[in-house]
Amino acid sequence: MVMAKKNLSKKTRQGRDAKELKDFKLGEVHTDYPNQYSPKILEAFSNKNPTQNAWTSFICTEFTSLCPKTGQPDFAKIFINYIADKKMVESKSLKLYLFSFRNHGDFHEDCVQKICNDLVELIKPHYIEVMGEFTPRGGIAIFPLASHSSSEKYFINLKQKRFLDYAPGKYSMDLSKLY
Repeated sequence: MVMAKKNLSKKTRQGRDAKELKDFKLGEVHTDYPNQYSPKILEAFSNKNPTQNAWTSFICTEFTSLCPKTGQPDFAKIFINYIADKKMVESKSLKLYLFSFRNHGDFHEDCVQKICNDLVELIKPHYIEVMGEFTPRGGIAIFPLASHSSSEKYFINLKQKRFLDYAPGKYSMDLSKLY
């Protein structure tokens, strides 16, 4: 009985066996998932079109962090919109970076500001905004926004306009279209 339980436990941890997955190419290289906040995971690559302004948007629908007071999990959608200059963020590194918040205890506003600051340091964009739409806990939803612009007047004006016009959901996505 103990042996059967041990084998079942091992099978459950492994999920599908190699035979079932032989035709899949994704995930052939092992990925180490961070267990604590780690901005060093972030990677950037050169923007091939630095003279063109273009929006890049990332939507993370499964962001989690921990309440610094209670240790309870907080869940959110994180929206990152930016206009690149010379560097752009690599998406898998961004995914792993956002995952690194899973065991990080910080308030919602601090998480969103930290994400914005870390991306500014990495890619130095013309403009960036990071929004969090946190699932209500205790009957209160929190939707923080952090943004940054370069010193160019156009991007300073963009930041001011979007900040003044901000309202929850305005620069993110109609939730019915997200899933």
